[in-house]
Amino acid sequence: MKRRTRWILVVATGGVLAAFSAGGVALANGSGDSADTPITGPARAKAEAAALTFVGTGKVTGSDASDEGRNAYEVEVTKPDGSQVDVQLDKSFSVVGSKTETETNDDHGSADDKSDGETNDG
Repeated sequence: MKRRTRWILVVATGGVLAAFSAGGVALANGSGDSADTPITGPARAKAEAAALTFVGTGKVTGSDASDEGRNAYEVEVTKPDGSQVDVQLDKSFSVVGSKTETETNDDHGSADDKSDGETNDG
């Protein structure tokens, strides 16, 4: 193989690898549309406390921060009966909405998420 042909192959291969690498970094950094950014630090404690107070009883099983719209935070609380409540909070940790999901068994014995209700305050 000629030296020039080898050089072109090396450059082309490097470019392809760089493109794949950049795509992997973008996915790892959560730059996709469905990325969830966990709540951290003091904000996490405040958001969890507000969500648990709203739901009444349960365990926090997830959270994420958002910079979209009026919902700054969303906290998922799993109640003792297995139902889950997604509580949306604004930047001051006030509840602005919630969505309750329960698992039910259909005729085939598999569990499906079924939305029981959704509220939006304001």
